Amino acid sequence: MQAWHFSENAYHLLPDAKEYDSIRVTLPNRYYDPKIGADLYHRFIDEWMIAEELGLEIMVNEHHQTATNLNPAAPIIMGILARETTTARLLLLGNPIANRRNPVRVAEEMAMVDVYARGRLECGFVRGVPYELSAGNHRPTKMQERFWEAHDLILKAWTSHDGPFNWEGKYFQHRQVNIWPRPYQQPHPPVWITALSPESARQVAEHGYVAACFLTGFEGTKTVFNSYRTRRAELGLPAPAADRFAYAALVYTGETDEEGYAGARKLMWYVESNKVPLQFTNPPGYHPVAAAANAMKGAAGSGIFKMFQNPSLESFMEHGLVFAGNPDSVYRQIMRMYKHVGGFGHILLMGQAGFLEHDETVKGMKLFAQEVYPRLKDLGSVVVP
Repeated sequence: MQAWHFSENAYHLLPDAKEYDSIRVTLPNRYYDPKIGADLYHRFIDEWMIAEELGLEIMVNEHHQTATNLNPAAPIIMGILARETTTARLLLLGNPIANRRNPVRVAEEMAMVDVYARGRLECGFVRGVPYELSAGNHRPTKMQERFWEAHDLILKAWTSHDGPFNWEGKYFQHRQVNIWPRPYQQPHPPVWITALSPESARQVAEHGYVAACFLTGFEGTKTVFNSYRTRRAELGLPAPAADRFAYAALVYTGETDEEGYAGARKLMWYVESNKVPLQFTNPPGYHPVAAAANAMKGAAGSGIFKMFQNPSLESFMEHGLVFAGNPDSVYRQIMRMYKHVGGFGHILLMGQAGFLEHDETVKGMKLFAQEVYPRLKDLGSVVVP
């Protein structure tokens, strides 16, 4: 198993929640202090560099018009890390390609980062969260189609080496596509795609890409991973290895359970502060009908949807969204998830958020890297019941 250090680079110094309606899209940027923001940017890069020193891999993502993530252009951060690091794999999860008006630019940026990194890039594609559709002036009902057309265009741009080709698609038109540079890795960098529903997992499985789940818990993750495996079997394709699956959770490792829980409570800022009105969380047509219906059922009684409305550390740990405690406790919690879902080859560690200070973040990373990670690295040899 590979472990990846992940931070959303949040700006956590916000006013009282009563003073604003949404942390995303409409929160006035007068609350942002650029001097503090500069310190945070440099701090987070330092933490990624420490992650490499500890033997962890590096993950970066991207969001827009929100205090929860100050990476509106993840390729810029990746360009810095590609130059400053030497050994860590660099995962960008991911490029919101359905929101981009020019996928060829994405192909160029990722090829350049891969060359800077001398072939250490792992390139993730995401559809984009519903909050950002109105800000990007996009139609919710068309995002899935746009995503896969953008994907096809990027892959062709990466793998075409004999001069320009023409692209006349439904959403994108390009008279001449002939990117320079081409990727360092051939035929192209490894591709990851987030999969949060059985439907999306089936499409990812058809391509054999890494499917990544984020805070989907025991049952949601198992459903997604099983859908991936089932689709591969339906097509007569080889069964996927564990490295085709990734799971992201909030993770904090302390010297004691109490210290681990205290760190995890600070990480819970990520969900506790996510105040967003319904028109941004559920724009008409963005979610599949079945998923929307299940969410409404969850709101009425149970399920992960309800947990996100009233988050608590206890419920998040119970359902596998948070792994926290001393090293032995964290290991047991990850193994419980691993066995429940049939195995996975990547653990994405969201180990920094909210008011978790730099020294606390580094301590949690070190304890995980030194006391937990060595026990996880050889999981490929473990038989999953």
